Order: sequence, then C-alpha cells, then structure tokens
Amino acid sequence: MNEKRIVDLPKSGIWLNAAPSSLQDMRGRPVVLAFVNGASIWSMQRVAEVARWQARNPSRLQLLVVQVPRFEFEREPQQSLKLLRRHGVKAPIVLDAQWDAWRQFDVQSWPTLVLLDAYGAERERLVGATGDLDRALNSLCEGVPRPLEDDEPREINAEPRLPLQFPAGLVATAERLYVADTGHHRILECNHAGRILRQFGLGSADLINGGTGEAAFNRPQGLALVRDVLYVADTGNHALRRINLTSGQVDTLAGNGRAATPSAGVLAQPWDSALNHPLAVAVADNQIYIAMAGDNHIWSYDLGAKELRWRAGSGVVEVRDGSGHLAAFAQPSSVVAVQHTLYVSDALGSAIRSVQLRNDLVQTLVGQGPWESGNVDGPRLRARLQYPQALAMGPDSPLLWIADAGNGALRTLRLGGGDLSTVNLPRRLHGPAALAVAAGAIWIAEADAHAVLRFDPLSGDLSEVPIDG
Repeated sequence: MNEKRIVDLPKSGIWLNAAPSSLQDMRGRPVVLAFVNGASIWSMQRVAEVARWQARNPSRLQLLVVQVPRFEFEREPQQSLKLLRRHGVKAPIVLDAQWDAWRQFDVQSWPTLVLLDAYGAERERLVGATGDLDRALNSLCEGVPRPLEDDEPREINAEPRLPLQFPAGLVATAERLYVADTGHHRILECNHAGRILRQFGLGSADLINGGTGEAAFNRPQGLALVRDVLYVADTGNHALRRINLTSGQVDTLAGNGRAATPSAGVLAQPWDSALNHPLAVAVADNQIYIAMAGDNHIWSYDLGAKELRWRAGSGVVEVRDGSGHLAAFAQPSSVVAVQHTLYVSDALGSAIRSVQLRNDLVQTLVGQGPWESGNVDGPRLRARLQYPQALAMGPDSPLLWIADAGNGALRTLRLGGGDLSTVNLPRRLHGPAALAVAAGAIWIAEADAHAVLRFDPLSGDLSEVPIDG
C-alpha cells in the first residue's frame, strides 16, 4: 500500500445531491476526488472525461466531485448544484464552501484529480487538463479483479421533469422564439405564447446531420438567426451547426465532435478542424463570430470562403486589452454584433468587452480582472458584475442588456460611455443564461428554473412563457 498519509473529507463539506458519506465509507473501491469549479469550462471538461471512462468501465471506481467556489454566488448550495447539473454532472457533489478540503488535500489549482486507491491512500494526482487520464485510471484500478457491486451513492433531489431543461440559447423575432433546450439536446421553434411549432434534434446527445426527424445535437447553446438560417453553437459536440428553417435540414459547418485546438484556414470539410467549447455565435458581414470558451479566443468563420480565423485572445485567462492575439479573455460566454463592433461577455472575468471588427482591437467596458466581481451600479470604472452569461441589444437602442447570472439580475450598459444599471425586476432571476430583444420585450432563458421569461420594460411585468412540451 502507498505510504502517503490517509486523510478524509472535512466535516464542513455540504453534500448537494447525495446522502453524506466519507472516504472511509468508500474503502474497497478506488476513488477519484475531482476538485473543480462549476463556473469553469475546463473543470467540467475534466469531470466529463472521467465520466466517459466510467461508462466504459462500469463500477470500477467512485467519482466524487468537490465543488470549490470561485464566485460568491457559488457558496450557496442550490446555485452550485444547478451550475454543475447544467453540465450533466451526476456524480456525488460536495460543496467545499470554505475551501477546507482544498487546503486539507493541498490542492493548488482547478481542476485537480486526486486518485485514491481502495485503501484510501493517494496514488497520483492530475493537475489541469494535462496527463494521460486513461493510463492513470487504468493503473488505479489494476488491483480490482472484477467490477464491484453497484453500490455507488444514488443521486437525490433530481431535477424535475419539465418541457425545458437548462435552456441556454435564445433568439426572438416579431413572431417566433427559438430556444436552445440545452439539457434535452434540441432546438425548439415556438410562437410567443409558447406553443412548440417545430423541434430540431432528436433529443439524444449525438452529432448527426439531416432533416427534422434525423438530426441530433449535444447540449446546444448560443443561437444566431439570419433570414431563414439559424446558426447554432453546438457546445457538447464542439461544433458550429446550421439549420435551414425553410427545409428543416441541419448540417455542420465546423467541428468533429471532439474538444481540441481549432485549425485556422480554409476547411475543405467541416471535420478538418476541431472546435473547443463554442458557447455563442453572432453574424456580421458574412462572418460567424464564435465565443470559444475552451481556448479563450474569439474565432470567425467565413460563410463564403469556409475559412476559420483566430481573431482575438491569447489563450490565457485574463482581462487584458490590446490588438488581436495580444489581448486576453476569461471564458467568453456571449457575443453580439452591432455595426462594426462585437460585444463579448467574459464569464470568469466578470467583464464586458468590445472587439473592433476592422482591426480586432479589444477593449474592456466593465470589469477589473478575473478575481474582481461584485454587484455595483454606476460609472464603468466602479461598476461590478458577477459571472455574466449573456448579452442582447435591440435594433434602435443604445442599451446593451446583460444577464448577470451570479447576481441573478438583468443589467444594462448604456453604450457611448454610459453607466451600468440594474433593471428593477419583481424577483431574482435563477441562472439567466440567454437574452433576446424583440416585439417590445426582453426574453430571458432562465436556465436554473428550466423556463423562458418575457419582461416588458415599459410596464415592468415579468411573466413565464408556458412552453407546452
């Protein structure tokens, strides 16, 4: 047995979706302690990789997710749970709100996988997204001669079965709503009353092109509509997809289903380049601009030339201004194109950025850095956001609407040097993940409540759109 000291989880941990347990109780089965942050795409990708190994090797090890908050809102158990469930996490989750487990296991960064053998001793740890995960897990389970009995902790308080599950993409027109029903792996076309007119995607997680009854998506998120074409950031497939609304045909423009560094240049075939967690799309001048959260870049795809270009962002997690590749983003989550400017919400940077499309110059409008967040209105240098997830702008208004997810608020930023303000709503929003402006209303995808809302800025009325399933 490994001679490293054997420690257990501190008593301060809050079990979010399983009955409280201890590492002592799990003796006899190898355990992977995944120290992650639910707001971080890279953390969630690592958990997904372990879950895929488990699917290929059932009952060989126990995955235990330790959620360590980066933002203040993540200290609230229900909000942390929702954040991880949005990414499909089903393993037992412990909220380490005070960072006690982090210190006890001497963890230094997210994500860190601590591999414990069947005796509870640490065998190895994998830090970041590097390291041969399959080799490490296979080695960890070498002493287990056969699959163990299926006595893994059961998930409790599961999400309710509703017509929508964690919707995270939205487009509105004068008559229609297009909703990315992310947790159900589909795109819905609805009228403003919520009646579903068409469904794109079979509802199973897959990467399949074809007509209305054939195509499949995997956790789609950002949407952009140009005439009769709907462009989709198919996040779970790491792909850019296109829906022809006239024919119902779905095809793929870029991506091969795996998260990897994109390849700049003309794509003879869509699969000639991987993408890395595209979260949002916007269209301007025959270019699709992509918020690529997995590599902290802004990319563009030329619809005519079929060319993929790295436009801005160095890849490091920072809020840094500059031209093109000299600038830096912190997990860009939403983009909106207005004239010759692209506005970007930087989720981990709690920032709103702008990119001048003529020269790719990046500037920060609101935000002070990856560790500066809050809930403050007023002048831009003083204003604070917390984990902004979505942006929208009407055709005739200088207001940029912001889904301030960490604060459960709808905010506005007046362009041209104006202040950041909080919109007076009847209640707090639960995980706002997408926004759209149309027909005199602000439409909100309230992901954590599995709902779409309609807000009337003139009357102040906030109502749920009854999606009919």
